[in-house]
Amino acid sequence: MNILIFGPNGSGKGTQGAIIQKKLNCPHIESGAIFRKNIGGGTELGKQAKSYIDKGDLVPDDITIPMILSRLKESDCANGWILDGFPRNKVQAETLASALKEANINLDYVIEILLARDIAKIRITGRRLCVNDNNHPNHIAFDAIKPVEKDGKLVCRVCGGDLSTRPDDQDDAAIDKRHDIYYDDKTGTMAAVNFFKNHGDYKVISVDGTLSIQEVSDAIMKQLA
Repeated sequence: MNILIFGPNGSGKGTQGAIIQKKLNCPHIESGAIFRKNIGGGTELGKQAKSYIDKGDLVPDDITIPMILSRLKESDCANGWILDGFPRNKVQAETLASALKEANINLDYVIEILLARDIAKIRITGRRLCVNDNNHPNHIAFDAIKPVEKDGKLVCRVCGGDLSTRPDDQDDAAIDKRHDIYYDDKTGTMAAVNFFKNHGDYKVISVDGTLSIQEVSDAIMKQLA
């Protein structure tokens, strides 16, 4: 089963991707990891991507998409995959869809986690990252996943590991910039989601991101045939 997963920063997309990965026993592939692997491994595409990154430029789609397709063709993806973090805009969605079709790779489901922008921002500023596993949910504003106190400091509610914050999670300008891209329904990520919604060839699952982690997971798994 091949899946694209969408959701704004703060929606729990990474957590849900990890849950789906375990239930379906398929890799959860993040676009950033693909870049790091190709650049670190010195592949030809990685070298090309690095030349843009070093200049502070965006990596063109004609480099990014071949890297993604190459990853999706690896042996661990034979029984399915979850792609997270790409496409980020409408043009990328259209280009990826065409590339997948040309490569005879089916896209079975598109998952969209719905969350209002103001709620997403609160979730970002209050989240804490576990040193042992970033998918251990910890948030200072929600009792159900609030970190626990140990020896006078907050630690991971799941494993007791140390917690930290991402610098850009405390930066209003950085959060707004990420959300400007995601919530843009003309050319941004929401426009990419709408491309798949409006295209009859794709099954789109939309779930309420305000629900608990378990409820969101249950809603997704119920609709995955």
